[in-house]
Amino acid sequence: QTPEVLTGVEALARGNDHICALMASGGVRCWGDNAHGQLGDGTTEERLTPPASDVLTGVQALADGWHHNCALTTSGGVRCWGDNSEGQLGDGTMEDRSSPPVSDVLTGARAMAAGVAHTCALMQGGGVRCWGGNSFGELGDGTMEGRSTPPTDDVLTDVQAIAAGARHVCALMASGGVRCWGSNQSGQLG
Repeated sequence: QTPEVLTGVEALARGNDHICALMASGGVRCWGDNAHGQLGDGTTEERLTPPASDVLTGVQALADGWHHNCALTTSGGVRCWGDNSEGQLGDGTMEDRSSPPVSDVLTGARAMAAGVAHTCALMQGGGVRCWGGNSFGELGDGTMEGRSTPPTDDVLTDVQAIAAGARHVCALMASGGVRCWGSNQSGQLG
């Protein structure tokens, strides 16, 4: 029987070569590859086992991209760390961040999704806002230009859930329909 590596976990989120656990207490703990600071412990040293302490608290959900993570705080704020080569952290820079920020890059969110180099938030009112890399139109704004901060306008409304793939996003509409945008190299837009 495989031993437990961590207890008291509420949910898991998986990146490319790292994993983050949302603890029942609302804390976040990550382990695995850390080349871009995606573990949030202030270093770029890989960690082979879960840490004993949280890198962030007051979290209700996680979304892990390829080499970045985003946390949805209990107040509806979004905080991201790790790889920021295409602005996917939303902090207005292209610099990696090895620790979670102390302030939100967006407020009023209720869910998140993250791809290779983009991040999307489902807002409380049912709108979707995306930022980061946009080489395949994954931001849904009708352009192929990336952005390093969350937009102030929704690209789609009346959404009840979102999911992100490597370079695409799909939204479950309140009507029960699904709409997708971004890369369609394997027919993933349906």
